[in-house]
Amino acid sequence: MILDKRPARNVSRGGGKESDKVKNAKAAERPGWASGLRQLYDTVVDEPLPDAFKDLLSKLDDKS
Repeated sequence: MILDKRPARNVSRGGGKESDKVKNAKAAERPGWASGLRQLYDTVVDEPLPDAFKDLLSKLDDKS
């Protein structure tokens, strides 16, 4: 399968959102392990900040 490497014209410039067509094309170019790594990264980013870390940040802000 040959993918068109030109940028898609319907990509939204507003919020950095990409169309599904562009996302699918980029995903097809990645090695197989990259999707698993992306899923792991996304789950870590979506985790809430631990309370102990929030408390530490509050203490550091209070000292400033």
